[in-house]
Amino acid sequence: SQAIGEATELIRRGEADVMISGGAHSMIHPFGVTGFNLLTALSTNNENPAAASRPFDKDRDGFVLGEGGAMIVLEEYERAKKRGAKIYGELAGYGTTADAFRITDTHPEGRGAIGCITMAMEDAGCSKDEIDYINAHGTSTSVNDRVESLAVKEVFGDRAYKIPMSSTKSVTGHLIAAAGASEVIYCLLAIRDGVLPPTINYTTPDPDCDLDYIPNVAREAKCDVALSNSFGFGGQNVTLLVRRAR
Repeated sequence: SQAIGEATELIRRGEADVMISGGAHSMIHPFGVTGFNLLTALSTNNENPAAASRPFDKDRDGFVLGEGGAMIVLEEYERAKKRGAKIYGELAGYGTTADAFRITDTHPEGRGAIGCITMAMEDAGCSKDEIDYINAHGTSTSVNDRVESLAVKEVFGDRAYKIPMSSTKSVTGHLIAAAGASEVIYCLLAIRDGVLPPTINYTTPDPDCDLDYIPNVAREAKCDVALSNSFGFGGQNVTLLVRRAR
């Protein structure tokens, strides 16, 4: 997500016309698995791996590692129109913050997450009422899901309960450096297709996570503006805002 946001800034500053940006990662390796295991970040539901990634569910116990890659082509709008490019949407807002709290932990009150969601909307000139969908960071860890839900409620107030928000990590696992790039693509496809992806394996509501997480089944809905949250270990936060091209 950070790479995509910075690539957008290069185009805005006139330093580039086109950027290819995204991420790829494969952490399914003894070194990567051991590191995350030492942080107690991984699910230990090994008997039922298909149901182990369960963001926002009361019985979540950590994330499941995935692997993958995702790249997008960013181009200055008028140039893209002139050459007849197929435009999936506009990357209209970019917010980035650092919690500066603890090297492996997010701020317990979501300070950085609140800041970067707000920053992305301000950057795009979007109001809270315009957001149709949020692709959550939603890792399936106890702390992350609670704090992200808290941050969304702090930013949107009562409207938070009316904005569909799902974690596609419930399906893909955590793609680490590829997570943010893949998830902004899911937002663009939601805008194109009018289908919001679900949070699967959601069976037991958590009182601390009480928003609309699109449980278990994809939902048809008009989507013009979407947020993609990426809140990494130690409070490295990015929110990207994409909207239907005007």
